Amino acid sequence: MKRRVFLSHIAGAAAAATISLPARAQAVTLHGASQFNDEHPFTKGLLKFEELVKKYYGKPVNFVLHKNSELGLEKDYFAYMNQGISVDYAIVSPAHMSTFAKAAPFIDAPFVFRDHDQMNKVIAQDVLKPIADEIAKKADVLLLGYGGGGVRSIFATKAIRNMAELKNLKIRVQGAPIWTRTFKAAGMAPTVIAYSEVYNGIQTGVIEAGENEAAGVEQMKFFEVGPNLSQTRHAISIRPICFSGKTLRRLPADLQAAIRKAASEAGNWERELESNSDTAILQKLEQAGKLKLVKFDERDKLRESMLPVLAEYAKEIGAEDIFARINAIK
Repeated sequence: MKRRVFLSHIAGAAAAATISLPARAQAVTLHGASQFNDEHPFTKGLLKFEELVKKYYGKPVNFVLHKNSELGLEKDYFAYMNQGISVDYAIVSPAHMSTFAKAAPFIDAPFVFRDHDQMNKVIAQDVLKPIADEIAKKADVLLLGYGGGGVRSIFATKAIRNMAELKNLKIRVQGAPIWTRTFKAAGMAPTVIAYSEVYNGIQTGVIEAGENEAAGVEQMKFFEVGPNLSQTRHAISIRPICFSGKTLRRLPADLQAAIRKAASEAGNWERELESNSDTAILQKLEQAGKLKLVKFDERDKLRESMLPVLAEYAKEIGAEDIFARINAIK
């Protein structure tokens, strides 16, 4: 009950701050949100966004970044931005955009990107524009930059080295249907539970594994309940820097331009930071005796089991052209 009252209070305060721009030259206040603390790349990326907006705008503008899930989870942030309340900007997983654009989670699906170089080229060539346009139209949330870059692998209560050991693994996956379908195709038993419940889910035996990038494993302390990290490297995460369309339209034109430029650059900066920190985080955890890195010997077979599902799903949601353009980039 206290949490609902608090969120309601914040919603009113943030809406008031962004809806009414006073006649006097009073600084605009923008509210952001992150599930994580200061050390996580997402939080650092949003702070870089703030820094760049101030640099390019050159006039007073205030930022309030709510960290450590103070305003809920990413799915909540996206809903708030859609409504134009509480949260003006945040980094959000594409899985939470599927209500408005079925193709959105596809860009974050297993084995969509071959490697970081291909992913960077896809972003630089604006291949994802059709998806961003659909989300802007249907959700009124703008994808202004692309962070992410973390390589996702499976952490579990037991060591998993091959496809046989993956069979019937009770694993938590993201809520988008493509994740359930691909993991089932690989022989696992995927289930969808909230990100914040993964730790307890493993602890109580509801699930025995999850999948995440290194920064998430460290931040959420998943290594405490799933100390074996099987290096499946099944996905490279992409995490858009989102901004509420309702908020943006209320802002001065020069501030809008600064926000767009800053978000694009901050996304590139965060993506580079996260991709470069993956190995260091895992090695640090292993050296501290908190995590065991397990070599997965059949990554090609894992990919082969999932690719037909990816192709079928792309056709089903009208993302064939986007998938083809991604695959054409070498």
